[in-house]
Amino acid sequence: MVRRPFDLLLIDFYGTITAGDRAAVEKVCGRLVREFDLPMPSKELAVIWGDRFFGLIDSSNHDRFRTLYECEQISLRETMARYVGEMDPDPFVADLETYWAAPPIHADVVEALERIDLPICCVSNADTAPLRSAMERNDLRFDDVVTSEEVRCYKPEPKIFREALTRMGLAPDRALHIGDSLHSDIAGASRVGIATAWLRRDERIHDIGDSRPDHTLSSLSELPAILSDGRLRKQ
Repeated sequence: MVRRPFDLLLIDFYGTITAGDRAAVEKVCGRLVREFDLPMPSKELAVIWGDRFFGLIDSSNHDRFRTLYECEQISLRETMARYVGEMDPDPFVADLETYWAAPPIHADVVEALERIDLPICCVSNADTAPLRSAMERNDLRFDDVVTSEEVRCYKPEPKIFREALTRMGLAPDRALHIGDSLHSDIAGASRVGIATAWLRRDERIHDIGDSRPDHTLSSLSELPAILSDGRLRKQ
């Protein structure tokens, strides 16, 4: 009997299963540009804010943990300080939280997940409440869900991946993790010895990572074949 290559799928949520927040962030940035008369387009502000945000979550782990909402608040306040001084970020970040609770699901998700006969654990850099709301809204069920808020750290920190493996009772070499971020998903899972699949979605604002995945996919519809035969599909 031939042993299949994997016994567990770990999967990212925002950007992989649902649309990422690029459109929502750029919409918020458009509002900021208009209300504060900023000398830049919304897309440029989104990248500047994004760089500061990613830097903050990378330093907001364990004893220094901050929720995703708090990281958005702080990073937006710091981003805007150079242009307008002190401002209240809450009305703008609240729009993002509303989006996190009800993002549109990608068209390739439902059929792909139905074809997977492995346990699936969702591993997400997310606050727990909006993620659970998004799952319920899109009628999504996983064998387990691990959020950054629960374990007090963000991908690419190894702890969040190890927590998922512990809960599912499997070793790293029996799992595949798929996500849309080279920095968070691919680098993080690789550090733990988990095989990786990068889902190259087009709508990411930008990706600060440069890690090399074991597999590169343009659609989730390609995932079941990788799970069944394990052959490398690099691009």
